[in-house]
Amino acid sequence: MKSLTIHNMDADLAKAIEELARSTGLSQNKVVKKLLRRALNLSEQDVPKRDVSAFFGVWPKEEADGFNEAIKIFDDIDEEMWQ
Repeated sequence: MKSLTIHNMDADLAKAIEELARSTGLSQNKVVKKLLRRALNLSEQDVPKRDVSAFFGVWPKEEADGFNEAIKIFDDIDEEMWQ
């Protein structure tokens, strides 16, 4: 991957990118990359998802309850350890 820095961007261009990012819920970086790909007639890249949504809800309830019970120990903070 390559990084690119754009210097001396006009205020109206920067504002347009910010507004597009805000309205689409994308980062400014993703907005700029999408605009560049569109302007250069390049197809959208398939970016693999980096989340765990595919694993959501795959544990049986009993197993999930057991796991949640086992990790409750991490809810307690040892105040002496943090001093």
